[in-house]
Amino acid sequence: MHCYLEHANLTVKSIDETVHFLTAAFPHFKVRGGGVHLGRRWIHIGTPEHYLALNEATGPHRGEPYDSAGFNHLGFVVDDAEGVKARLLQAGFREGFKPEPHPHRQRVYFHDPDGVEWEFVQYFSEEPALRNDYAL
Repeated sequence: MHCYLEHANLTVKSIDETVHFLTAAFPHFKVRGGGVHLGRRWIHIGTPEHYLALNEATGPHRGEPYDSAGFNHLGFVVDDAEGVKARLLQAGFREGFKPEPHPHRQRVYFHDPDGVEWEFVQYFSEEPALRNDYAL
């Protein structure tokens, strides 16, 4: 059986600001649909195969990532980590954690308008042992 992540569901302060962040990182992402359910605005944004479900918060935002149990970050494999970094910086977003250089991957981290951390990783090898080498 082939398994993959179809979607992640997040609650955000502003759908519009999060869409701005996502389309800066992933220009090919499109809003697939949306509406209002039980008084809460929602959309699906992504590709025909994969998407993020975004719900707009109706109350106060919960704690910062990593400070308490719960959601920490999302990680996406990308073809050009430097390109994602450049687009997000150009769009005014702040860079997060800066990992040490690695010969088989490049990771960049950014915070969206809600302070949620997003990881974008580019692999330089198809070999799983090299891609997943954590000793370096």
